[in-house]
Parts: sequence; C-alpha cells; structure tokens
Amino acid sequence: MSFLGWTAVVGGFLLLMSLASGWIHRGPVTSFGLYLAAGIACGPWVLDLLHVDIVAHSELTGKLTEIAMVASLFITGLKLRIPFRHHGWRMGVRLAFPGMLLTVAGITVVAHYLIGLSWPMALAFGAIVAPTDPVLASLISVNDASDKDSLRVSLSSEAGMNDGSALPILMLALLLMNSTEPVTYLHIGHWVLVDVLWALFGGLGIGYVLGRLIGLLATCLRHAQDDIAPSDFIALSLIALSYAAAQSLDASGFLAAFAAGVGLRGAELRIANRHSPENMTDSQRYRPAEELVNPHSRHSFDDHGPKKSMGLVVGDALSFGDTIERLFAAAIIVLLGITLSRHWEPMGLLIAAVLFIVIRPASVYIATIGGRVPRARRLMIGWLGIRGIGSINYIAYAYTHGMAGAQAAYMVNIVFTVIVTSVVVHGLTVTPLFNWRQGKLAIREEQQKQQKQQ
Repeated sequence: MSFLGWTAVVGGFLLLMSLASGWIHRGPVTSFGLYLAAGIACGPWVLDLLHVDIVAHSELTGKLTEIAMVASLFITGLKLRIPFRHHGWRMGVRLAFPGMLLTVAGITVVAHYLIGLSWPMALAFGAIVAPTDPVLASLISVNDASDKDSLRVSLSSEAGMNDGSALPILMLALLLMNSTEPVTYLHIGHWVLVDVLWALFGGLGIGYVLGRLIGLLATCLRHAQDDIAPSDFIALSLIALSYAAAQSLDASGFLAAFAAGVGLRGAELRIANRHSPENMTDSQRYRPAEELVNPHSRHSFDDHGPKKSMGLVVGDALSFGDTIERLFAAAIIVLLGITLSRHWEPMGLLIAAVLFIVIRPASVYIATIGGRVPRARRLMIGWLGIRGIGSINYIAYAYTHGMAGAQAAYMVNIVFTVIVTSVVVHGLTVTPLFNWRQGKLAIREEQQKQQKQQ
C-alpha cells in the first residue's frame, strides 16, 4: 500500500474512533481494545499488511514508550488535587511500595518454579509485569481535578509512583544477570543508595520543585503581561525539563514527571487560596482554577487575575498533555497488536490468570491491612491492576542494558501475552464494575438522605 493509502487508512480509522467515542465509552470494549484489534488485523495473523517487531527495535520502542509514560505520569499528577494527608495518597504509597514488592516476590517465585526461569530472569520478569500501567490506567484513574473518589485516587497515585519500586528491582535483576563476578556488598550498597533511595527521593524532589516553580513563574508573568495566549508548551517544557534533569542526575525521570504534575497542581492550589475573592462561596473557592475559565473564550475575560491566569496555564497543560498521551498510547497499542504474532506464548495466559486472580489481589489485601479500607474496595483495587505500556518500556530497557538469550526471548513472549490479556480482560470488566459501584454508591447516598430527613 502506498504512503497516501496508509495516510487515508489512518485518517479514516481515527475519524471512526472519534465519531464513535460515545458508543465506545458506553460499550464493553475500550478504545485500547479496539486499537489492539486494529493492530492484530493489520498484522500477519489477519491481513498481513505490516510486519513489525518492537523487540528488534528496542531502542526506538524505549523512546516512544518513555514519551507516552512521562506524559501520562505528568497528567496523572496534575489531576491529583488533594492534600498529601488524604487517605488516597496513603493508599497509593501502600500499593506502590509494599504492595509492589509483594507482587514482584509472588511473580518471581511462580516464574522460577512454574516456568523454569533462573532466579535473576524470574526477578526481571516480576519487575516487568508487576507495576500497573500509568497510561492504560487512565481508564480507572481520576477523571479530573475535582474527582475525590478514594478508589480512583488510590489507583492513580499507585500508577504514578510504582515505577519508584519496580524499575530499581529490574536494575538489580540486570546487575545479577550481567555481572561476570560475584555481586559484592559494595554493589548492593550502591544499588540501595543510588538506584533506590536517590532515584526515588531525588526524582520526586526535582520534579516537584520544577513543577511548583515553573507554575508560579508562568502565572506571575502571564498576569503581569495580561497574557491570554495559549500556553500549550508549558506542559511540554515541564515534562521535558523534569525528566531530563532527573535522568541526568541518575534520579527517576518517571517519578520526576509525576511529581512535576503534582508540583504544578500545588502551585495552582497556592494561587487559588491566596487570590480567591472573599464573596466566593466555599464550592466556588475550592473549585480547580481551570474550571473557572473557558480557554476557548480567552479574549472575552473581564477579570485577568492570578487565579484565572493559573487556570489558563493548568487547562492548557491538561489539554496538551492529554493529547500527547492518547496519541502515543494509540500508536504503541496498535504496534503491540501487529507484533503479537511474533511473541504469542500460551503459557502467558496461565501466568496472567495467576497474577490477576491470586498474586495481585493477595498482595493488595496484605498491603492494605490496617488501612481502614472497605473489603469491596480492596477487592476492586486487587482486580484493577492493568498492565500495558510500562511493561513494554521495561522490556526495551532490559534489552538495551544487556538482557539477551533464548530464556529472555521466552520470558518476553510471556510478558507480551500477559499485557494483551490485561488489555482485553481488564478492559472488558472496567465498565461493568464501575457501573455496579456507582449504583451501590447512589443507593447508599439515597439512604443517607432519607435518614437525615427522618
């Protein structure tokens, strides 16, 4: 097919997805599931139009998935407009660290004894498939900055932070694989201090400071200059600067991107609290700044105060970041569908079942003991552990850092099968589960209203 032909096909597919978005959101199949189906249809299994092996192009795959992940992490952080003392943050920390470590441990044991992988390879496998995906988790994450749903906040904060615990474990596995000499206490000490502690706290600190400072600076300059022009590049600059600064200092670029979004939201909260008019009601005072402005009617603003300037900055950042995230996510999932014919492994279905039904729910249940979380919510969190683009990025990282061999290829085939299974199974169950939950919440609210009236 010619370039013009492919251009027409891509344009037609994107138009169809856009026009049918309402039906897709209400239907059982998610947009990511349709992207996957489109990739499979174009691949060798169906139409045999494209042949792509994303493992063979690990370096390019790594860069593409990094862009998708940092954009998604930034947007996730920007949407979390809740104080750090909020229960959802505490739950996110429990899920992203002790919950993640328990999940990795369970997968590692299963991979060693059930699949026969060596301990270092099994540990790498656990680190690759354990973290929930920040990109595909947009299906279950917070919808916007006004969303205070504890379940969504917990899942969003987990997806934003679990790279802080998963990637260092992968780095440890690669150290064990690639070391030609016995690993010493000096190696382990360097790993703990640099790859774990500094990567975690350095990444969070760098990203948060940049997000907060740039948010305040951009708002002050826009207010001083009475500037109402679009500021899409604020999001791009923050994503690029936070990721580059952290990576250049051997800190976690993914955590830095997430913290940059949180920092920018912190700047918005500070400006909102300092510049809200006294005659505002509490509901208006605590609304996110981006909800107080209409970015499509900038030139009709009567009041160009700091809060509205901040609203434009945050609104533009959300819009631009969300577009970047969806664009790259769609492309990567289509490529995953195309490359699946080269990496399908039936054993992955069994591993996916063990992970989704046993290991993840058990890890979540143990990690949330004493957290005063209702049993139904713990079970839902245990089930809603979507795997996706983050795992593909870790595969690319492992291949570009020395992982090779037949056992590695077999392990990667299982990972791809697990990812595809997660996209399909979790995608099909997300809407019914949340509809059921919304119904239960509506009934509870109605009962509470009736009790108050009595």
